[in-house]
Formats: sequence, structure tokens, C-alpha cells
Amino acid sequence: MRFAFVALALVTALFAGILLCLEVGRRAGLRRIAKDSKEAGAGFGAVDGAIFGLMGLLVAFTFSGAASRFDTRRQLVVQEANAIGTAYLRLDMLPASAQPALRESFRRYLDARLAVYRKLPDLQAARAELDRATALQGEIWAQAVTACREAPQPPTMLVLPALNEMIDITTTRTMAAQMHPPAIIFVLMAVLALASSLLAGYGMAGSRARSWVHVLGFATIMAVTLYVIADLEFPRLGVIRVDSFDRVLVDLRNSMK
Repeated sequence: MRFAFVALALVTALFAGILLCLEVGRRAGLRRIAKDSKEAGAGFGAVDGAIFGLMGLLVAFTFSGAASRFDTRRQLVVQEANAIGTAYLRLDMLPASAQPALRESFRRYLDARLAVYRKLPDLQAARAELDRATALQGEIWAQAVTACREAPQPPTMLVLPALNEMIDITTTRTMAAQMHPPAIIFVLMAVLALASSLLAGYGMAGSRARSWVHVLGFATIMAVTLYVIADLEFPRLGVIRVDSFDRVLVDLRNSMK
């Protein structure tokens, strides 16, 4: 909720800033027209086109990157479920005496992994659950290595690689969740949005009457677009979320009887 509140406050401030820049640009254009109506807009088309083009490219590339990372995070949830499920099934190859303790450790481990993302946006609580899951990884690995020493070699050689993949995917998911564009990119987009608004307002000065449809439409589209990009970058905190994909891990946990 805190992220949603902060994001809403920022997008509201950006919306207001765009409206202000449109008005400032329009008034500057009206003054220029009053002084020199013939040359008011001469030679500015190239500058306007360059800035609007840069804004469009930056938004396009940033949105594309955010959408790509969003899809990657969803795919990693499925990959982790597959890795844990495969490792859990291969416990059948271990001695029967070692299986109950390992299966119980798996259930506790999956509970901890689910709790990591359920605790968000409380980062401290999420880190505590991540530490608990990491400790359980070491416990499961030690139990599996001990069990493998007591079992025939060929079957157990399938167990440890599956456990290794299950552990590795944790690091992959953790780093993927922290992978975002530098903050300067978002600052640059906001600055370009305001600069574009000034130029757009200046261009609107040719008409004495304001077109509120264009003014409000421009401000809304710019603010909402930047909000959606930011929301895609943080799919555990905002409105656009990947939580629905956690269902595959929940179903896996329910199958661990």
C-alpha cells in the first residue's frame, strides 16, 4: 500500500506539473505572438521534433524493458515450481529411512519461499524469510548428501543435480526482482515529459481559446504511461502484479502430503 500511495502521489504531482508546463508554454507563446506574430514559431519545428522523438524513444525502450522483465519474473516462478517439484519427486530414489525428514524439510522450505513474497512490501520481514529459506537449503543439502552416501550411486546422482537447480533458481529470482533501470532513467523521463509539455503548450498558443480536451488528454496520457512503466518494474508492490503466478507454488505445496 505504501508503494501504491507514493506512486499515486508522484503521478499526481507529474500530472499537475505537466498542466503547469502546458500553461507556461502557452503563455510564453502568446507573448511571442504578440511581439512578432510572423516569426513566432519559425525554426522551432526541428527542436520540437527532436525532443518529442527522444521522449518517444525513451518511453518505448523503457516500457519494452519493463514488460520484458515482468514476463521473465513470471517465468521464473514457474521454473522454481518445476525445480522444486522435480527435486521432491527424486527423493523417492533415496533410502526410505531418509525420506520423511527430507520431505518435511521440503515442506518447510516451500513455506518459507512463499512467505518471502507474501511479506512484501515489508522488506525486513521478506529478508528474514529469505534467510530462513537459505538456511533450509543448507539443511536439505546436508540431509541429501548423507542419504546419498547410504544409497546406490547411479540413482542418487539424479538427486543432487535437481537439488542444485532448486537452490540456484532462488538466486536467479532474487536478482531478477532487484533488476531495474537506474533511477536517472525515470528522472530523465519526468524531465522530458515536462519539457515536452512546455513545447506543446507553446505550440498551442496559435489558438486564443484553450482546448481542454487536448490539455487534459496530453497530461493524463503522459502521467499514466509513466506510472504503468514504474508499476511494471515493481510487480510485487503496485497494481500490476505477478502474485497470481504464485498459485503454481501453492498447488505444489498442497501436493506435498
